Amino acid sequence: MTMGVSARNLAQGIATAAAMFVALGTAAALWTNPLFMRMTPTGGFEIALLLLQSVLAGVYVGLPRNPCGKRTAGAGAIIGFLGIACPVCNKVLVLLIGGALLLEYFEPVRLYVALGGAALLALAVWLKLSRPECLKAA
Repeated sequence: MTMGVSARNLAQGIATAAAMFVALGTAAALWTNPLFMRMTPTGGFEIALLLLQSVLAGVYVGLPRNPCGKRTAGAGAIIGFLGIACPVCNKVLVLLIGGALLLEYFEPVRLYVALGGAALLALAVWLKLSRPECLKAA
């Protein structure tokens, strides 16, 4: 089975991983930055899981362009971000659920949400790698 990963695909994968790490880490305020302020302390797992998610997204993008696993990868990225982000900083979640409920019920399971996002990204990569038709550019 020939994968056919070009230098361009590899560069796009690396750029995607780097951009995702910087953008989502900044938006989640995993490090001090002038744009966002985190209202809850990090649990210590966020940066490692963001790195894992970024690498998996980069691998997915670096593989030949094909819609295999596209929805799975997108869902994994969104769910993974929710898992690493500050729960009360997310205005949409606060409006839908409320700050107190987020801290009470969502905060304790954020690690598992982030792991679920990484698992979905890994599944999307596996879907592309396990099916020969997915390794051909569309």
